[in-house]
Amino acid sequence: MTGTDPTTMRSVLGHFPSGVTIVTGIDEGAPAGFTCQSFSSLSLDPPLVLILPGRNSSSWPKIEATGQFCVNVLAEDQGELSTTFAKSGTDKFAGVEWSPSPLGSPILAGATAWIDCTLHACHDGGDHLIVVGAVHDLAAEAEVLPLVFHRGAYARTQ
Repeated sequence: MTGTDPTTMRSVLGHFPSGVTIVTGIDEGAPAGFTCQSFSSLSLDPPLVLILPGRNSSSWPKIEATGQFCVNVLAEDQGELSTTFAKSGTDKFAGVEWSPSPLGSPILAGATAWIDCTLHACHDGGDHLIVVGAVHDLAAEAEVLPLVFHRGAYARTQ
């Protein structure tokens, strides 16, 4: 097929702006997390969301094993936090303020919204996994604008 190589696909699909999230959980008493642009609402009844972690993620297997996670929707001033959580092999939570969600996963200070989930289903998605989360609790800060990623860079909504 013409035009479906990974570089072209990343470039073309980068024209679709997305929000930026950090998915968090607790692994053996320690917080774990990763940046995830692939997030979406799936269903209102029952309340379900989607995340799409990469198969090579070192953080997702730790979170998946617990059966629960929290999706933190980042605020527009949290670009540096997004970059930190996108890296492997570092202490991502060093100096990061957070509090436990009702299910115990980290809610990151300053996030514009959070969605507390249990693992509902996990499916094959090529080089990613298609993870369905059952929503148990959620909240948002109405006045805080989200962090947006568009064409390879962070963008502002206003």
